Amino acid sequence: MSGLAPETIAAAYRASCLDELDALKPGNVHAFADGHRMAVADFVASAEISALPLAEAGARVGRRVLRAVAATMEAVGQNTNLGILLLCAPLAAAAETEGPLRHTLNAVLAGFDEGDAADVFAAIRRANPGGLGRAAQHDVTDPAAPLSLPAAMAEAAPRDAIARAYVTGFDDLFAIGLPALVEARTRRLDPPWHITAVFLAYLARVPDSHVARKHGPERAEALRVEAEALLALDLAERPVGPLLARDRAWKADRLNPGTSADFTVATLFLDRLLGAVDGQS
Repeated sequence: MSGLAPETIAAAYRASCLDELDALKPGNVHAFADGHRMAVADFVASAEISALPLAEAGARVGRRVLRAVAATMEAVGQNTNLGILLLCAPLAAAAETEGPLRHTLNAVLAGFDEGDAADVFAAIRRANPGGLGRAAQHDVTDPAAPLSLPAAMAEAAPRDAIARAYVTGFDDLFAIGLPALVEARTRRLDPPWHITAVFLAYLARVPDSHVARKHGPERAEALRVEAEALLALDLAERPVGPLLARDRAWKADRLNPGTSADFTVATLFLDRLLGAVDGQS
């Protein structure tokens, strides 16, 4: 391996988690408002404690996820970052290897073994995300489930955007997240409003999986339509009032578009990794 150093990867991950917290993300936890019995401080602590295991040199994806989830649960006592870690761990592993990042990412996704599956399944059980339910096949709560991470992700892909990322080569990061980030920067949106733009891009394009698990696919689609209407806001004007009004309404209905927030962190992380790789060439 001659890609990015672990300390570079850890710093990029930590900065991406912290930057995402500064952005006003309606329905989610952010610097403008806590919510869902979680506070910004929980996520700050999670970012700090999970960075080193996520960036462990030479570690397989499953080990990174499991050790980072375990460290988080011990530090804050609740699941604050399972989705983030599931998205960022393959990116971290890919960034260690020299070569175009999307190529090395595809190699990571194609190289899972039974150990990866066992560790990821254990991490999911440890985090115990809300609304997980049961699957007909490859259920993570079933110790007798086949230890195939690709098979489990493929089975879950129709109902879960993070699982679908494992099947599609993380296409949403490249097709939605990075273009939204580039557009926001082109518009010269002030930080952290360019991050709000990325969050809204995901929320308006893809029904949020976390909302769908807890409230059903119809409510997730309705939320997507509501988010689409928010795209009419001019983020250059820093529309705190309208976004906080939507934030309060969604939180009152216990709607937390957490998957869209997870993808936002992963987009920022990917962007930093790409910049660091380009900086070495």
